[in-house]
Amino acid sequence: MSGTSSGAAKAGIGLGSAIAVAISWSLHKSIIWAAIHGVLGWFYVIFFALTRPGGIAA
Repeated sequence: MSGTSSGAAKAGIGLGSAIAVAISWSLHKSIIWAAIHGVLGWFYVIFFALTRPGGIAA
């Protein structure tokens, strides 16, 4: 590794946050909810997977 990172990593956006924002936007169509869920990141992604039909708990 040469010490370079992608633009998203430099901006501080993690994979969990990006997935959480995408899920939140598809459900709620709200920037505020997407921002809140983006901060929660992987916690929201796991919660979503556990509480939806066909998710992890199915």
